[in-house]
Amino acid sequence: MRQFKEILFVVESGATCKLTLERAVALAEENQAKLTVIDFVERVAASIKRPRGGLPSVGSQAALSSDSEQNLETLIRPYRKRVTIQTKVRHGKPYLEIIREVLSNGHDLVIKRPEPHHWQSYLSGSTDIHLLRKCPCPVWLDKPSATKASFRILAAVDVIDMCSLKAHKLRQDLSLKVLEMASSLASCKLAELHIMHAWELTGESLMRGAFINMSEEKVLAEVEQVKQEHKIWFDELLREMPIKLGHGNTSCPEPQTYLVKGSALKEVLALANQIKADLVVLGTVCHTGLAGFCIGNPAERVLNQIDCSLLTIKPTGFVAPAR
Repeated sequence: MRQFKEILFVVESGATCKLTLERAVALAEENQAKLTVIDFVERVAASIKRPRGGLPSVGSQAALSSDSEQNLETLIRPYRKRVTIQTKVRHGKPYLEIIREVLSNGHDLVIKRPEPHHWQSYLSGSTDIHLLRKCPCPVWLDKPSATKASFRILAAVDVIDMCSLKAHKLRQDLSLKVLEMASSLASCKLAELHIMHAWELTGESLMRGAFINMSEEKVLAEVEQVKQEHKIWFDELLREMPIKLGHGNTSCPEPQTYLVKGSALKEVLALANQIKADLVVLGTVCHTGLAGFCIGNPAERVLNQIDCSLLTIKPTGFVAPAR
């Protein structure tokens, strides 16, 4: 199945991106997709006064753009015979230009190396964080690892407890999109697919506290009831998987599933480390409506702590706030 048709690869200034570019080229090959490689140059501010003999701002801007175009051509030249590639140079804030490019040309995947993250990035808003929150198409933040005999994909699905029927339907749809993406990639790469769902009983510690002081027997009964509810939902979701992994290809292993007790963030990180995942696929949840931002979701926190690549997917109906 062709999962992607228009892939956008973002060149990270000052970073070695060859391995991630090779990943993007391979994805384009597997999906018979077009590949666009985009880079950004600083906007040269117009100034009345300039150093004697200095270039006018217009000339400086054109020179920067020309240098970037030449560098891009050198970068992609080895891959031109493998896939259809075009290059673009943009000025302005990278995340805005990426989103505008996606909206204008219908890209269905953005792939780039993740930026180094620190606490200030959450205050100022790094390009990665903006894309996780606002980019309408899937975003693949690639952390290349050493070549291994097998490729492992971990797909994490979730459901909202005690929510409206509409919100539950949206999350169900998003979980199916995560499974479709993960299983399609696993099928193309003949990769191991691991599917997990983490659940927990809200207020379990309070039930055991002095204020409520519920008996241990009742607490365990509540825990078991919630576990069974999540098991039923998880089993139904797996039965609805839109793609049969491997399409009957016996070389492609059947997915392994995990129903684990604990917070989603903690358990995703633990299982990803345990199975030595190469890629984690997550859905990003919009807490402020579909037209707006995807904020406060585990994907942002996973990105800063995980050792492998991360692929995030927006819910159906999400509208990017950047125009």
